[in-house]
Amino acid sequence: MDGITDASFRKLIATIHPASVTFTEFVNVEGLARGAVSMLRAFQFSEKERPIVAQIYGTEEDSFYKSALMVCALGFDGIDINMGCPAKKVERRGAGAGLIETPGKAQAIIRSVQKARDDWANGITLSEAGIRPKLITAIQEMEKEKKVFPKKNRDLLPVSVKTRIGTCETCIESWIPTLLEMNIDVLSVHGRTLKQMYTGSANWKILARIAEIVKNSGKNTLFLGNGDIENLEDGEKKCREAKTNGALIGRALFGNPWFFSGKIPSPIERLHIALLHAQIYEECFPSAPFFPMRKHLGWYAKGFNGAREMRNECMHSNSAEEVFKIINTYEQHQE
Repeated sequence: MDGITDASFRKLIATIHPASVTFTEFVNVEGLARGAVSMLRAFQFSEKERPIVAQIYGTEEDSFYKSALMVCALGFDGIDINMGCPAKKVERRGAGAGLIETPGKAQAIIRSVQKARDDWANGITLSEAGIRPKLITAIQEMEKEKKVFPKKNRDLLPVSVKTRIGTCETCIESWIPTLLEMNIDVLSVHGRTLKQMYTGSANWKILARIAEIVKNSGKNTLFLGNGDIENLEDGEKKCREAKTNGALIGRALFGNPWFFSGKIPSPIERLHIALLHAQIYEECFPSAPFFPMRKHLGWYAKGFNGAREMRNECMHSNSAEEVFKIINTYEQHQE
């Protein structure tokens, strides 16, 4: 989730109760391949987040190839191609869910990423692949600073695709076989069309049909459903009924990094986690502005007396220290 699952949020979840697998925010391959070193920030991670998958998006095959090679070099456990983002700025340029309309290009992109994965396993270097020197230097610096953890063995990384059930209408009977034809390792599908964005309800009956298509394909592709999962019990029920191999959790994590523990924290515990999140954010991004953290603080400050006032204060905070003072004041008033 862009702007949500950054290194600090993922590290927080791993600290509270790890997920089975973690995905990064998505990174634009064209910008990265052309030398946007700042984009590498989205790829920093800690060892406790493993297994961790790097998520990329775009339209250019060569840029996907170069970006996938960098993902391999950074030490990730998998590469995920986003073909499901419904944001207008993404799909209008034919990326994200826009790729549903161009199945040939979608297959070419998967093929390019798989080739990068194979070439890395066979020993190609970033220099040989034409990666810009400043990117190679930046990756080396990230390794020295322990912001990434390259692997000693060049194992074949699994390649996955995340998508939707269609654009304006459902098109799973043609779209899903198109993806499966590429022998992808994992397929994740959100139960809404591009047009729906996040309105209405995710259609798990259609996801159940996709599970049948995957099973009958004879491929060894794992299938994960996605959409409107409220808690662990709800997720297990949906997966069981649709016969998926699992599910992706997205918006249910907003202000809820303890999702995978199944625990419902008290208001005070929520606030302490909010403070911990702010502290981890500053540790991960010491020179970055604090304002991206504010939306998380707003999600934490809900469902208890005084939450509205606290939320307003948190939305103007500029450091973890200020968040500590706000929470400390609240706790004193509760005594």
